Amino acid sequence: MDIKELKEKTDVELDRLLVELRNKTREQRFRLASRQLTGVRQVRDAKKTIARILTLKKQRAGAAKA
Repeated sequence: MDIKELKEKTDVELDRLLVELRNKTREQRFRLASRQLTGVRQVRDAKKTIARILTLKKQRAGAAKA
């Protein structure tokens, strides 16, 4: 997911998406360990999206304080 798409979402939507992606990443790690996952790039993409969401939330929290 692109950062532009994430900026358009509300905090509640970002929280929901964050929980969803963390669960998805956890499931993918288990599938990777049991050699059932073929697309390893999916794990990397999900982790990058999680980092983007956390960065965006931190920026919004900093802007709200100022």
